Amino acid sequence: MPRTAEELALAAASTEVLLDAMLVDQVHPEDIPDLRAIAQALQPVAASEDQLAQAVAVARANGRSWARIALMLGTSRQAAAERFRTVPIT
Repeated sequence: MPRTAEELALAAASTEVLLDAMLVDQVHPEDIPDLRAIAQALQPVAASEDQLAQAVAVARANGRSWARIALMLGTSRQAAAERFRTVPIT
């Protein structure tokens, strides 16, 4: 199951803090770029998840059913509702 936008953003921020806090003598410089790349790649994923959640919230505010939203998401009505039910429009 995909992570929420908040979970992805928190993971990206936590990874960045962890990488920045590493002691130079404990980590070889060649070990850091690949980990930093993961954190950087996670940022647009989190933004996309947030954009998707907002689009679903707007569709619900416009009276779209969970069945129609689920059809667009390629998932079940129940899965769509469970994942996005509590997302407020911002």
